[in-house]
Amino acid sequence: MRPYKPKVKAPDPELILKTDHILQQNSVTTVCKESACPNRAECYQRGTATFMILGDTCTRACSFCNVKTGRGLPPDPTEPERIATTIKELELSYVVITSVDRDDLPDYGAKHFESVVLSIRAIVSDVKIELLTPDFKADESALERIIECSVDKLAHNEETVRRLSPSIRSQSNYDRSLQVLKYYSTNFSGPVKSSLMVGLGESKKELIETMKDLLEAGVEELTIGQYLQPSSSHHPVICYYPPEFFEEMETKAVEMGFKAVASGTLVRSSYYADRQSY
Repeated sequence: MRPYKPKVKAPDPELILKTDHILQQNSVTTVCKESACPNRAECYQRGTATFMILGDTCTRACSFCNVKTGRGLPPDPTEPERIATTIKELELSYVVITSVDRDDLPDYGAKHFESVVLSIRAIVSDVKIELLTPDFKADESALERIIECSVDKLAHNEETVRRLSPSIRSQSNYDRSLQVLKYYSTNFSGPVKSSLMVGLGESKKELIETMKDLLEAGVEELTIGQYLQPSSSHHPVICYYPPEFFEEMETKAVEMGFKAVASGTLVRSSYYADRQSY
């Protein structure tokens, strides 16, 4: 099946160059740049960006993800301040902080998340912060540390439906992700978000069942986007959905009770993150 090719706004070259220069100068990694996200210029123009912390090496090997697998380096104690400085220099108003999985660390990286938030708050007090976390293997001490961070939104991605989860997220777990989301929604006062990819072989019925599971876990905000295969060695795209499908899923999600939904071909978990809050 041939993919639907959406139109993407041409990026502002000066803005991209300026942003990339500041990122390089401060040795900071963004998901926006590393993944060559088609939405990054649009996000930069709105004053938003997604930063990846704790290195570029993941301890897991999900079949959809292009991040390299292995044992990462120890957390860099200078990274929190470098990220905070970058946010100030770029004059960002909304940031998403995410990371690779770090199952090799005793706390799975939770303390480093906290350090990043504290540095941001110390240098840029008025920026809004969303944490998009791994599952920390549902370790409650790690989850509690995240809850105690002074942030505006918490997120953890379920990624796919129950049937496909073992093959798509081999070292993760569908129910464990629901457990993490439930812990967040029960103990955190702000909104909780999750994201799904489609085109991996799921049925519409399975997708709706997953949306029900997310609602029962207390998720209030949802993004749905088309999966795109990073390379021939990754999980293949089984289906490219037309725009009408995403419109249908957005309408359905709102009818089911989600308070904010972004659904579209190029939608990613942090796309329009600043506008998803209700």
